Amino acid sequence: MQDENGLEQATFAAGCFWGVEAAFRRVKGVVETWVGYTGGNVPEPTHEEVCSGSTGHAEAVRIIFDPRIVSYDQLLGVFWDIHDPTQVNRQGPDIGTNYRSAIFYHNDDQKRKALASRDRVQQSPRMKGKKIATEIVPAGPFWKAEDYHQQFYEKSGWGYAARPKYWE
Repeated sequence: MQDENGLEQATFAAGCFWGVEAAFRRVKGVVETWVGYTGGNVPEPTHEEVCSGSTGHAEAVRIIFDPRIVSYDQLLGVFWDIHDPTQVNRQGPDIGTNYRSAIFYHNDDQKRKALASRDRVQQSPRMKGKKIATEIVPAGPFWKAEDYHQQFYEKSGWGYAARPKYWE
């Protein structure tokens, strides 16, 4: 569903939101990003609450994109490439339900495309018999994370080294 400017939104969770946001911010056609919390049961959670595992939220990135420049399918491609979707409730050293892999779809078209992309990746040789653990669920309330988490790598001066593709 497009807004009055023809822009759309997408929401992905793929581990710690700092790196996920940095990866999507590099995609031409991504207009804006926010890191935050979604998929849980507590309104306006704090980072500490989310990391405790008691709220059910995932660390996620809300993306505003221009579909005339980048398609939702292309964003799904980035999503699958920047993390290991076979890990349950973790990414690398980050462990907990807040680090789970999830696609939060905003409409039926996104749901259809997310499911189709998951099936393509699952059937690809790069899966090597592993099973995708990524949740594909409706987008719900998105609570923007604290300001110091927004565009963390840009603000901190740490830079961002792109994560290697897990599939090579």
